[in-house]
Amino acid sequence: MRYLLKDKIFFLIRFIKWIFLATLVGTFVGFLTALFLNLLNITTKLISSFNYYFIFLPLVLFINSLFLFKFFIKDDVHSTDKVIEIINNRGDISFISILKAFFLPIWTISWGGSLGKEAPCADVGAGIGSFISKIFKLNDNDRKKLMICGLSAGFASVFGTPIAGSIFGIEILYMDRILYDVLLTSFISSFVSYNVTKIFGVKYFNYIINLVNFSFISFYEIILAGIFFGLCSLFFIWVLNINKKICKIIKIQEPFKGFIGGGFLIIFSILFSSDYLGLGLNFIESSLNGKILPWYSFIIKSFTTGITFNFGGSGGLITPIFFVGAASGNLFAKLLNLDIAFFSKLGLVGLLSGAVNTPISASILAIELFGHNIAPYAVLVSLISFFVSGYQTIYPSQRLTFKKLI
Repeated sequence: MRYLLKDKIFFLIRFIKWIFLATLVGTFVGFLTALFLNLLNITTKLISSFNYYFIFLPLVLFINSLFLFKFFIKDDVHSTDKVIEIINNRGDISFISILKAFFLPIWTISWGGSLGKEAPCADVGAGIGSFISKIFKLNDNDRKKLMICGLSAGFASVFGTPIAGSIFGIEILYMDRILYDVLLTSFISSFVSYNVTKIFGVKYFNYIINLVNFSFISFYEIILAGIFFGLCSLFFIWVLNINKKICKIIKIQEPFKGFIGGGFLIIFSILFSSDYLGLGLNFIESSLNGKILPWYSFIIKSFTTGITFNFGGSGGLITPIFFVGAASGNLFAKLLNLDIAFFSKLGLVGLLSGAVNTPISASILAIELFGHNIAPYAVLVSLISFFVSGYQTIYPSQRLTFKKLI
């Protein structure tokens, strides 16, 4: 009886400890996310107010590359893929890496780099978890848990999806496993971060939809859509990889490759539109509202993202995935004369599931953004896209220990 009481007391102490640590991480990540988003919004509005602001992209990517490859080169944990590698190997993240992950994406995206806002916050969140674990002298296993909490909190507070965020930080590490021992603390940090960010004035969009009852016709349309989005996921990953190979083929120092990448982005902007630069939120919202986009939108955005990401830019890939997903759903609906807004929403979550291998997070995100009525459609599309994309992923450090067989 005495030992049983001792175990209960020990469990209670650890429970209180992790609630405190998760809340602490969530608070810091929420504040930094709000600061990041507000700074990004201010700088983007200021810079984009000038005509042809994107002509400076070659210089922007060159300068960004200097900080990535020439200054503090050992502090290189400033991308989500690197963060995943560090978490899986129970490493830690330096303070300089946190600063790089925070400021460099603002520099890249504000000037038109086609990358996302989620990675900086998620990467900074993981760094905050690592930093706090050093302060409290936690062991390697506990540091890993706290970094996952920070990663989840960053994703949750960027998109306003605390439940999807809490799952995403866990699901993204492995293609086949959920770390249930981190689930509670991950949710706490995500929920706290989300609410702290809202306190500082960050607003989120949602598009609640009303749907008719499921039918056999829509059932087959959804299956076809899932296959299509899985193939589009593979295309997006292929574009990232082909740009990576091209960048390696070019035998000059890394910073100077930024001039080449920036030059291509200028060409794309002149030939098509500057709307394919930066976050592209206007295009995403237009598609979700049912506006027909140019059929090639998902192709152009894939290439501007691949160029920016591999030629010296800093930022995330999830926001571009939202763009490519919504645009591919837009095209799918247009080709089959279906509801543009509805299939743009399905495309957004379908691409997320297929390209990142996170079907659970994608399904929950759909519900948080678009309402519970989309649940059966989103789940089916996410699962099909997940299997169609096979073992491909935008994050090479993501671990796989099972085979995708039905």
